[in-house]
Order: sequence, then C-alpha cells, then structure tokens
Amino acid sequence: MFDKILHNKDNLQRGLAFAYRVGDYFENKVGQAIVNTPLGVDELGDDFSFNTWYRVPIDGCMTGDGSLYYIFVKKGRSDNLLVFFSGGGVAWNEYTAARPSGGGRITAGLPNYYWDNLRPFTQIMNIRVGITEDNNPKNLFKDYSQVIITYATGDFHVGNNDYSYKDENGNEKILHFHGYENFRRAMEVSKKFFPSPKKLLIAGDSAGAFAVSALSGIVYEDYYKECDDITLLADSGQLLYDKWHDTAKNIWKCDKDIYDVIYTDNITADWFEALFGRYKNKFKYLYASSTHDYLLSAYYNDVANKVYGSDSDVQNEYYLQLCDMIDRLHKINPDFAFYINDFRNMMVMKGGMHGGTTHTNVRSMNFHRGNVDMISMERWLYDATCGNVYSSGLELLDKRSK
Repeated sequence: MFDKILHNKDNLQRGLAFAYRVGDYFENKVGQAIVNTPLGVDELGDDFSFNTWYRVPIDGCMTGDGSLYYIFVKKGRSDNLLVFFSGGGVAWNEYTAARPSGGGRITAGLPNYYWDNLRPFTQIMNIRVGITEDNNPKNLFKDYSQVIITYATGDFHVGNNDYSYKDENGNEKILHFHGYENFRRAMEVSKKFFPSPKKLLIAGDSAGAFAVSALSGIVYEDYYKECDDITLLADSGQLLYDKWHDTAKNIWKCDKDIYDVIYTDNITADWFEALFGRYKNKFKYLYASSTHDYLLSAYYNDVANKVYGSDSDVQNEYYLQLCDMIDRLHKINPDFAFYINDFRNMMVMKGGMHGGTTHTNVRSMNFHRGNVDMISMERWLYDATCGNVYSSGLELLDKRSK
C-alpha cells in the first residue's frame, strides 16, 4: 500500500511538471507568434492612424516585477472614448504575492493569483477581443477611441507600495504595487490624445472591475469633468474578504480616500457606495457577472478555506453572494443596471477548476452572445451609453430561495 501511495504521488508530480512545461511552451509560442506577425502592436510614433492599436510605454512606471509598463491606445472615428481598466488577478498577502500567474502554473492548476509583468502573451488579454475588436465591422464600439490601462501589479490599480516578500524558494523579492501611479500616468496620456470626448465609457473586467468602482470619480474629477455623458461598467468584481481595509491601507498603501471608505467584506460595493454618495446620478452605473464564476469562486475558496480550486459548492456560495451584492447595489442606487448570464465555463484545467460559469465577458467572444433574454452584453452596454439603461438576465437569480 505504501509503495502504491508513493507511486501515485510520483505520477501526480510528473503530471503537474508536464502540464507546467506544456503551459510555458504554449505561452512562449503564442508570444513569438504575436511578435513575429501583423498581430504585433507597434509602439506609437509620429503617425497615429485610425482604428489601429499602438503600444505606449510610460517612463517612470513599472509592473509588479519592476519591468517596463505600457498601455494600449486606439484612435476611433467618433468623439466617444472608452477608458478600460484591465484585469489580471490580485495579491493580498505574502503567500499570494509569491505566486504570480504564468502559462505553466495556470495549465498545471497550481495556485496563481496575479500577472506581475507585461509580455507579448498578455496582449491577447488586453486587445482585439470583445469590445476591443478592431477588425469586426459589426462591433458597436468600433468607432470609439480606446485607452487600455494595462495591469500587472496585483493591487486593483490602486497601490502605492514596494512590498517585500519571500518567493516559494525563500528568496527575498519585491512586488511593486504601483497600480495607482500607472493609472495616473495612463490618464495623462489619455487626456493628451483624447482631450474632450462627447461620451465617456469607463469600464473594466475582473481586477479592472474593482478599479471602476474605486477610480471612476478621479477619472471624472481630474481629467474629464467637462464630459456630461459618462457610463460605468464593472464586469465581474466580486471577492468577499474581511481584511480588505487592512490590505488596502497597510499592504497596498492606498491613498486614504481609497481605503477609508472600505468597511465591509465587499470592497466593490463599498467603493460604489462612496462613489454614488459623492456623485449621485452624474454617472450611469452598470454591473455584470455570470452566476457561478469559476475563477472568482476559486479566489473566494482560497480566502475562506485556503483551497485554490472551484467546485459546485463554492460556486453556489458565489451565486448566493452575487444575489446579495446585486441587492446591495440596487439599494445604493435604484437606477443601477445589471447584466447576468450563465455562459458555461469551457476551460479544462488541472487542480480543481471544474464547471461553473465564465469569468468576465466584455473582452471575450461572449460579448456578442445573447444571454437568457437573448440580449448580448454588447447591445445592453451600447444601449446604456445611448441613454437606454435597463437590466438583463436577473431571472437567473430567482433560484436563490430554492
């Protein structure tokens, strides 16, 4: 029996090592393909062509591991502007800081919490899909100018700290929680290129969804206060944790205005409450989520149970938390509008990531796909920017009492 246990353990370790190598190999190949083909994005020079993506490095800014930080910009043919906060995970303590994401860790199903740098592979998570498609003539947002505030700092775009930690091998490392400085400098670029939008859409997915609730007031107040038509979309920003206030204050070292308003385990709802309290209906407020998000439920499982993985039990817990969150946001602002879907998660990974529904849709092919109401997120969001604000898919939350 003991020999069998050792044999099984050895097979598991070999399987994880193989999956890790496959994941890294795939990531490197995709990165090479992007760099060596027209899919690559040029650095912005003197020529700023319409409907073309450019990379804009920002001097003095850095990603989590201290490497080069840059954003993506595209000039559209309308006077409308999308400012988009990218996602890419979160680090809230030393353990999570020591486990950044990468193709190998993801494929092997090993705990991985945030992207700590920008590289060719991460381009596919930022542009040319969903709302950022530049080659789809039917994309309702194709004529918007777009500024993609990339993210690789693990701090919901709000951090101001150089955080010391030990990696998995015991080596001393620094995680640069510089998300807030990166955001500020990115907005300076946005204001320079797109000074006076007629309509402004501030959106974000995953970690970027949290940033929408935290930073939209600053985007308006300091950069686009003259704009009278502003829509906010947070796509999938739910992660309950009773130490968010401490994390924001002492680990990320956010500005006081950002951490002081956090008083519950729902940081997104706290930030939206503060935002609405200050600006009322200056903005149109939108929130989107799938019902049983496989990834956010895995993060919550890690927070609550120290288990990095997602199963039906924790996905159902996520669902109940989502119901409560929607209720709270609606109480904060009765005009809050929601987009709920139950698109199935089709990813297959090792390590306890099973079933559930998708994680974010605004930058995926599902952006164009109809939900239970046969309404796509694309149509719902576009209607909201045109003044027709409504909710879709709320019937999917009616099962909470069954």
